[in-house]
Amino acid sequence: MGLFKRNPFGHILFLKKWLIRIMGSMTHRRYRGFNELQIEGSEIFKELPDNNVLFVSNHQTYFADVVAMFHVFNASLSGRTDSIKNIGYLWKPKLNLYYVAAKETMNAGLLARILAYAGAITVERTWRDKGQDVNRQVKMSDITNIKRALEDGWVITFPQGTTKPFKPIRKGTAHIIRQYKPIVIPIVIDGFRRSFDKKGIRIKKRGILQSMVIKEPLQFDYENDTVDDIVSKLEFAIEQHSSFLKVIPQEELDAEEELNKKRQWEY
Repeated sequence: MGLFKRNPFGHILFLKKWLIRIMGSMTHRRYRGFNELQIEGSEIFKELPDNNVLFVSNHQTYFADVVAMFHVFNASLSGRTDSIKNIGYLWKPKLNLYYVAAKETMNAGLLARILAYAGAITVERTWRDKGQDVNRQVKMSDITNIKRALEDGWVITFPQGTTKPFKPIRKGTAHIIRQYKPIVIPIVIDGFRRSFDKKGIRIKKRGILQSMVIKEPLQFDYENDTVDDIVSKLEFAIEQHSSFLKVIPQEELDAEEELNKKRQWEY
């Protein structure tokens, strides 16, 4: 790899590799130390092609979720099935791994900008901006960037666009699936909102068992499935359909809602 070789977004791969190595080393104990991460299904990563793979997941913090995924993906690709033991897997990370994030979140401070260099595809949310409800058109450049990322590698997206549980799936993800027909892998996470603060930077509580379940690829009938059909499949796959509400204790949902009332803006 040339010293100044760049990815399709102009990021220098040498710098991205060292950023992942350093940030991965700094965050490893958050998932194997202060708290434990239980992983299920990561053997699937070694069977996937190198590009046009879309991972869809529920969302619990701004950054801790996706950082955990970087650990799990790279550990699995280096032969550590359902384990992130021994951080040697960070030495040769997957560099064509991207994640979709709100532009306002990734521009909010130096740390967010550094994390963005590790693979963020920033998009402008069409329904919310700086804590206010908005209604604006999808920017075609955002869709184009997601297409470029899929053509180059793997993309992680959180189709609810918020860390609040059981919020609607945004139809933009369904349109992307219909148009580009990637392999779609659902991921279900839990425990992160109990372990970390909202941003996923400060450890809120130790000794929490976090979990990440990687499921089999979703099947779609592109001739007959409507956007709503795809949205419904995504809701069930990442366990965010209303029928799963009973799984989360009501007091936890109430506490989360109370915190949301105090926030001026959220991702």
